[in-house]
Amino acid sequence: MLLVIKMGGSILKEGASTDLVADLKEVAKTNKVVLVHGGGVEVTEIASKLGKEQKFIISPEGFRSRYTDKETIEIYTMVMAGKINKQIVLALQSQGIQAVGLSGLDAGILQAEKKTKLIAVDERGRKKVIDGGYTGKITQVNTQLLNLLLANGYVPIVTPIALSQDFEPLNVDGDRTAAIIAGALKADKLILLTDVEGLMLKGERVPKIAATEVKEVLSSIGQGMSTKVHAGLEALNQGVKEVLVTSGTVKQPITSALNHQVGTVITSE
Repeated sequence: MLLVIKMGGSILKEGASTDLVADLKEVAKTNKVVLVHGGGVEVTEIASKLGKEQKFIISPEGFRSRYTDKETIEIYTMVMAGKINKQIVLALQSQGIQAVGLSGLDAGILQAEKKTKLIAVDERGRKKVIDGGYTGKITQVNTQLLNLLLANGYVPIVTPIALSQDFEPLNVDGDRTAAIIAGALKADKLILLTDVEGLMLKGERVPKIAATEVKEVLSSIGQGMSTKVHAGLEALNQGVKEVLVTSGTVKQPITSALNHQVGTVITSE
C-alpha cells in the first residue's frame, strides 16, 4: 500500500513525536510512505527574530495564508528545507528509517505557476487585489524520482516549496501539496496529521463522512480544518481511495487511523 502522510512541523516538538516516529517505522515496514511536512509556526518565529515580521492574508474563501515576498521566501526556504526537513530526517534515521530529505525544488519534484495577483479580504470584508509575491499553484509533480526512492525502500520527506517556470522558489500550501503528490503517485491513502481529533461538528468528532456530505458542512468548519478538507477532496478527485484526518499526538497515530479507530475518514462515495 502506498501512503502519503502530511505532518505539521510542530508535531516533532511535542511529547508524542517519539511515538509517531516509532509508529511510522512499523508502518513503513509493510507500506511505501511519502512524508510531506509543514512548519509555518517556526518560520514565523525565526523570521521575527531576524526582524522580518510576517504578514498573513485572508482569501475570499476564508483561507489564511502567509504573504510571501522575496525576503520571506528566502527565510521560508532556509527554515523549511534546511532546519525542519533535516530535523525530521534525523528523527527518522535515529529509528532506522531510511529517510531522504527533499524540497520540491530538487529534480523539479514540485513545479508550479507563480501567482501574479492575490485577492485579499480586509477586516471590513472589503476585497483588494495585491501582488502575488512568491506563491504558486502546483501544476506538475515529478513522480519519477519519488517512485525511484520508494522502489528502493526509502522514505522521501518533501518540503512544500515549488519550482516556478522562471526557476524561482515558491511557497505552496502543505496540505494541498500532500494531496497533489498523493494523486500523482496514485496513492491508496492520504493521511493528514493535525493537532485535533479529526473533523469536528457541533463539538463531536465525525468518524466517517462522504465527500458529498463534506461539501454541505464546509461553511461550519474552521479555517485550518477547511484547508485540510479541501485538500482531501482534491486527493479523492485525483483517484486517492481514502483520506484520513487525525491527530498526530495520539498513541500510534498512523496505525490507529488506518484501522479507523481514530480521526475522520473521508471517502468519495
